[in-house]
Amino acid sequence: MNYFGDKAYLTQSSQMYAEVFVFSLGKVFVMAPSFRAEKSRTIRHLAEYWHLEPEMAFYDHEMNMQLQEAMVEFVAQKMVKNHPELLEACGRNPEDLAKVKGPFERMHYRDAVDKVNELGGKMERGADFGTHDEAILTKELVKPLFIEKFPKKIKSFYMKEDPKDPESVLADDLLAPAGHGEIIGGSERIWDYDELMARMKAENLNMKDYQWYVDLRKYGSVPHSGFGLGIERFVKWMLNVHHIRDVIPFPRTISRCYP
Repeated sequence: MNYFGDKAYLTQSSQMYAEVFVFSLGKVFVMAPSFRAEKSRTIRHLAEYWHLEPEMAFYDHEMNMQLQEAMVEFVAQKMVKNHPELLEACGRNPEDLAKVKGPFERMHYRDAVDKVNELGGKMERGADFGTHDEAILTKELVKPLFIEKFPKKIKSFYMKEDPKDPESVLADDLLAPAGHGEIIGGSERIWDYDELMARMKAENLNMKDYQWYVDLRKYGSVPHSGFGLGIERFVKWMLNVHHIRDVIPFPRTISRCYP
């Protein structure tokens, strides 16, 4: 869009802006709409969705996943305790949701790909998980599943390399049971200036587009991690709703913008 003579864009994520504040506040979060102009006609995709994005200073990859696990467990147990009648009205058995307690199972990316193929899917290493692949992995589960340490080439430039495997990054996806799909994506962020510059150059990114972000490392940084949770997809799983458009008023889809 034309923003008083400059080009402006809809926000896909508030992550980079949240990172600004961890250096002074430690732990922060943003909850705001995110726009994804993907041509996806599925029961779990929206063109606009509500996005919860925490960022935490001095959190590593392991601590990041522990926080995700604790948050999901807390919400599930709170719903079972305080709103069992709402869960039942939506077709969710409260006893099933009561089983959502840590620890959640974890799988390395490579093991998850092998598992997909073992269960009848067709997936190559180096590819990202599609809707069908995630459904295969979670079909029989009652608790979410972590997949971690993805190939660097299929993940974002700001994700920190695994020191034990430079071709992988310290990232995770949390998949909801029964094919509801990815509900969280997170990673440890690159906080070292030289490492970030090397990654951006390797991916041929325009430094001018990210100068303010690079400066956060250039003039001092700290180790930090964060993640993003899609609220509608989270609710879809919690309430066991079939279609994601039914968990929010005025859903934005590929074919619906108004009203």
